[in-house]
Amino acid sequence: MALIDQVQNDMVAAMKGREEARLSALRMIKAALMKYKADSPKPLDEAAEMQILKSLMKQRMDAAEMFRQGGRPEQADKEDAERALIESYLPAAASEAEIESAVTEAMAETGASTAKQMGIVMKAVQAKLKGKTVDGKALSDKVKSRLS
Repeated sequence: MALIDQVQNDMVAAMKGREEARLSALRMIKAALMKYKADSPKPLDEAAEMQILKSLMKQRMDAAEMFRQGGRPEQADKEDAERALIESYLPAAASEAEIESAVTEAMAETGASTAKQMGIVMKAVQAKLKGKTVDGKALSDKVKSRLS
């Protein structure tokens, strides 16, 4: 089932269950997907869907952090709840062990040993972890520490 159809079905269930917060977050997801469909000449494929969801998740994380800094923890909690809902539509996250082994394999394959070769290693690691959710910044930090 396409993501947009799944979101629509979940919206109907949230409406029937009178779950206002969940419904609001689902509407936001659907709006982002529909906007991409309308704006882009390319069809909405799985890679584009995942990119949109990751973007929405990052927005929620940033907003929650800003609300915490601004002394509004209740609003930050709302953003965290939305992020968790968005995260439920993403594929499973890569475990720490999977990330470690992918970095090790990528470094062995590419023969990289200096920080200048980080881009090559990152590309190889991301190819190995394709289909899994990975935090790019954490992955970048891990590769950088291994190459230094």
